[in-house]
Amino acid sequence: GKKLQWLRRMCVVSDSCSWPTILLLILMILLIVLGLLRLSEPNQTQILNESILQKLQGWMDGFRLSESSPFINSTAATDVEKSQQYDSKSMALFEEEMDTSPMVSSLLSTLANYSNLPTGSKEHEEAENNEEGPRPSKKPLGTLMGVYLPCIQNIFGVILFLRMTWMVGIGGVFGSFIIVFMCCSTTMLTAISMSAIATNGVVPAGGSYYMISRSLGPEFGGAVGICFYLGTTFAGAMYILGCIEILLIYIFPQAAIFKLEGLEGAEAEIALLNNMRVYGTIVLSLMALVVFVGVKYVNKLALVFLACVIFSILAVYAGVINTAFEPPTFPVCLLGNRTLMSKGYDVCAKVIEIDNETVTTKLWSSFCDSDSLNATCDEYFTNNNVTEIQGIPGVTSGILAENLFGYYLEKGMFLEKRGLLSNVDPDSPTTNSNRYVLADITSFFTLLVGIYFPSVTGIMAGSNRSGDLRDAQKSIPIGTIAAITTTSTVYMSCVILFGACIEGVVLRDKFGEGVNGNLVIGTLAWPSPWVIVFGSFFSTCGAGLQSLTGAPRLLQAISRDGIIPFLRVFGHGKANGEPTWALLLTASICEIGIIIASLDSVAPILSMFFLMCYMFVNLACALQTLLRTPNWRPRFKFYHWALSFLGMSLCLSLMFICSWYYAIVAMGIATCIYKYIEFCGAEKEWGDGIRGISLSAARFALMRLEEGPPHTKNWRPQILVLMSMDATQNVEQPRLLSLTNQLKAGKGLTIVGTTVQGTFLSNYTDAQRADQSLRKLMETEKVKGFSQVVISSNLRDGTSHLIQVGGLGGLKHNTVMVSWPCNWKQPEYYQQFRNFIEVVRETTLASLALLVPKNISSYPSNGERFTEGHIDVWWIVHDGGMLMLLPFLLRQHKVWRKCKMRIFTVAQMDDNSIQMKKDLIMFLYHLRLDAVVEVVEMLDNDISAYTYEKTLVMEQRSQILKQMHLTKNEMEREVQLIHNKNASTPTSPTSPTPPAEPPAGGAAAWTDSKGADKGRTLSPAAPAEAGKDLFSMRPNQVDLRRMHTAVRLNDVITKKSKEAKLVLLNMPGPPKNRVGDENYMEFLEVLTEGLNRVLLVRGGGREVITIYS
Repeated sequence: GKKLQWLRRMCVVSDSCSWPTILLLILMILLIVLGLLRLSEPNQTQILNESILQKLQGWMDGFRLSESSPFINSTAATDVEKSQQYDSKSMALFEEEMDTSPMVSSLLSTLANYSNLPTGSKEHEEAENNEEGPRPSKKPLGTLMGVYLPCIQNIFGVILFLRMTWMVGIGGVFGSFIIVFMCCSTTMLTAISMSAIATNGVVPAGGSYYMISRSLGPEFGGAVGICFYLGTTFAGAMYILGCIEILLIYIFPQAAIFKLEGLEGAEAEIALLNNMRVYGTIVLSLMALVVFVGVKYVNKLALVFLACVIFSILAVYAGVINTAFEPPTFPVCLLGNRTLMSKGYDVCAKVIEIDNETVTTKLWSSFCDSDSLNATCDEYFTNNNVTEIQGIPGVTSGILAENLFGYYLEKGMFLEKRGLLSNVDPDSPTTNSNRYVLADITSFFTLLVGIYFPSVTGIMAGSNRSGDLRDAQKSIPIGTIAAITTTSTVYMSCVILFGACIEGVVLRDKFGEGVNGNLVIGTLAWPSPWVIVFGSFFSTCGAGLQSLTGAPRLLQAISRDGIIPFLRVFGHGKANGEPTWALLLTASICEIGIIIASLDSVAPILSMFFLMCYMFVNLACALQTLLRTPNWRPRFKFYHWALSFLGMSLCLSLMFICSWYYAIVAMGIATCIYKYIEFCGAEKEWGDGIRGISLSAARFALMRLEEGPPHTKNWRPQILVLMSMDATQNVEQPRLLSLTNQLKAGKGLTIVGTTVQGTFLSNYTDAQRADQSLRKLMETEKVKGFSQVVISSNLRDGTSHLIQVGGLGGLKHNTVMVSWPCNWKQPEYYQQFRNFIEVVRETTLASLALLVPKNISSYPSNGERFTEGHIDVWWIVHDGGMLMLLPFLLRQHKVWRKCKMRIFTVAQMDDNSIQMKKDLIMFLYHLRLDAVVEVVEMLDNDISAYTYEKTLVMEQRSQILKQMHLTKNEMEREVQLIHNKNASTPTSPTSPTPPAEPPAGGAAAWTDSKGADKGRTLSPAAPAEAGKDLFSMRPNQVDLRRMHTAVRLNDVITKKSKEAKLVLLNMPGPPKNRVGDENYMEFLEVLTEGLNRVLLVRGGGREVITIYS
């Protein structure tokens, strides 16, 4: 009885109530009670069989973490099972592959038993209930319960009940219909793209985050995942604010802590916002506590909240039908054409007749200084009449024509009725504005788009439950598209029906101040406004709980993926997996929306994040379709890349239509997260489309590079670094990569190569170990490039293969860097310097530049800094400008940045050194290079005794080395003949071309001149005679002149560049034949003697620097 009296009192307030209203309210209360009773029932959750879990644990973990195929290297079966699988004689042919390739029968049975549990509330609920013992398994959900109804519940929300009528009144039926059509089209196109992605294989929980990250890579996935998380979090704030707005304005206004009575304008607005902040924080704390205690309570009440939404919408349609026969009575009082606040009058009249006596009303007192008829009144009140119009004229009244077009208002403007004239003096000041219904915000078309769009979000609810569905690949497309079609139909019909049934001034009255403080959409509902009030209140509460449930789990999924390092702490939670830390962060971010306190300000914020998420869903589908990757085989066939691009364009357009500055902020947040993930190096290989784009772009760029060589202006050293490895496959000279990094600064191509001696079958493991060592060193030295390891029967051939086949297409190296063989004079390193000279010959033949750093161990590391010093360039011969370009590139790096550049050139007797210096200064000016220029004169002095002696010693040593090397080879050949079998490869393999017999006196070491004693060899049978010949020989004149040049140049260079940080000089060409290679090494040794750091440079035969722009 007391409950019925309470309902009766509510009906008196609403002025329209009957027994159907009471019965409907009782039904809603019973639904809530039934939902609460469900909380005590044992949970019927799906329990996965323990044996299946044990069998699938190995490859399922790998599938979840790395998305690798369970078909290869599956650990599902034990060794005993494998042996049983291949026990049949018909399968004996494949028994050698049993460790890597399971039988088809066992594979299919494993896949049939696969169950994909979502990373959502389901497993947490199971973890709580497993303590009570096993329960009967829960049947998989179908399309209706698993996708359609959850999407309906998530799409319909607070905007429909609190802002839809206001949007129609402000934007007009045409404008509002365009907004609804644009937003619904965006979500429909996104649903088509999402259906294609969701049906392209199994989609675990995570919704759009999972689909985007696996389609576009970890960078895009992490950025959009965070945006989706922020959107869901701010959606929770919006639902809580809507809940508080319904409570404080329509249900229990007396609960306001900051009273609004007597306040006007900004003061009243501030008081309302403060009430929203206080109650919003309280409600947020209670909801977070409910989610923390147990998410199963939220899930069990979901059906109740959905029933409230459906009943409320049905009540609206019933009210529309009722207006055609019996329009409800909701009078609106107008003064002139201005809408009056209902609390400012008791009767819509200035005076009334009581017992043949004219009596003033409350309205008169509001505008006049006294109750008497002779009182001084407001000018506008005096000049205009009071009229009363019907707020709900009905669907047959023809009011639709008046509401077709928009009526945008500035903040503080009066709500005026169209077509009704008023007598107002434009020069008189406005008074008593608090007696009228005023616009609380400035409205415009783009604002309406931003406020409305959250009402069409929630289309991911079905894909988030894919693990619970009986047939996800069938249910997700059908259920999602059907839900969007249903909600779009409801929204579009509501726009038309609201415009056809409700008076324009009532539509524009956001808080129902002109209709006794009723919810405007509630005035249309049948049988009572309270159906809508309570239905919208419970639906907003449920939506807020769902947001606070889903957002922490989304953040937990992102954290557990490990792509954003600083979020890893939020991947932890309670023992049953509840994301406690993520819930705390979500509540904190949600509090930011509560502090904003305005529903109209929070809605555009979450619109940005959802639009960005939907944009990337469409982009993912379009890219996968255009790239035509072999794994792109969605079961949903009604998609096209053009539709995806249209949806993406609509999302991007709506972002800037809603709010261009919010769009820039949202895109900035996503960009920062993207670059952060890229900087941290998310090592995830998810088979994403961005990798496919990279491959397609790389192929296109390589094909373009094949069209011709690069222009001189675009030339930069693309370096092949030849590294040497020790016996344990560790790099011997790591400073080579330090110099490469300083020279490249991360630009251009760098290939780091090495050779492993042996055969591919026997030494593949060594090659992998060498490749790992190279990659690790490249990462340490921050060298961006590629590593390449070649296995060859001898080191010489392997190095030659690297020089020949390194790179791909037009992206090939144009420069080779190899370290100087330090111990070349020792007999055991004979083959090492022969290999070095072969590298010099091959680079010369291939027109490749060559860089040979000497004393590489003394070169600076990347962490060192030179605060002063010089880089000296000794420009002796012109080789295309490499000597000019290299110091410029080195000085771009912070190690060499403070070093100054000096250029030395050598003048002969006939040269004008003064003119040479002027010309060189002008040349450097045109090259835009800053350097000190100096011309060194070298006089034609006589050959010194030191030079003569050094040449003689060099040639004698060369002959002795040849004698020793030939003797060793002949002895090995005799052993092979005696044993008559194939011997193993020698420890120091010879050059591929057998050495020619040396001429007497060492002649023809660098030239083709023939000595008189050519053809005489030093056989092992006559070592004594050979020794006598060596000590009786005289130096060759050609070698003598060259030694003289090397000694003179070294003397000049040592005097000028002894203290230089680095000396660059031209590297002489190799000998044309292979006789006397030792002499070539000796000349280079003499040329660089006494210098700390020397970089020998040999050009590639083309210009690499130009004076032209």
